[in-house]
Amino acid sequence: MKWATRPSIHIDRAASAWLIASKVDSNAEFLYVADLADVPDDATAFDMYGCDLGHHGTDVTFETMLRRYEIADPILWRIAEIVHEADVEDGVFDAPEAPGLDTMVRALHVDHDDEQVRLLMNEVFDSLEKYFRNAVIGAS
Repeated sequence: MKWATRPSIHIDRAASAWLIASKVDSNAEFLYVADLADVPDDATAFDMYGCDLGHHGTDVTFETMLRRYEIADPILWRIAEIVHEADVEDGVFDAPEAPGLDTMVRALHVDHDDEQVRLLMNEVFDSLEKYFRNAVIGAS
């Protein structure tokens, strides 16, 4: 399936793309388009102004997608807190990791295009998920 989002990928788009590729659509293909009007008919838009899979209420796109796809995994919801804080910085969650993760995504843009940033951040989010799963298992 094709998925479309805005260029200049930042934290919420990177996290949402990872969620799509790792939990929703393992064959996902990503496109970067200027606005919703540029999304091809055969693609699903995410984290774009006016699309269904975007910010809703106080939720960032990553949270919206977890709700929409009924993903109740507490580890992914912990990652959602970090993504939320990195994206909107509203202090709703205690997520000290947020500024560092946001800086990492922004720094990758210095030397990489959107698809490269997405792929590199996939590795980061895979590792973050494993880290939190190990922390939970180790705490049990």
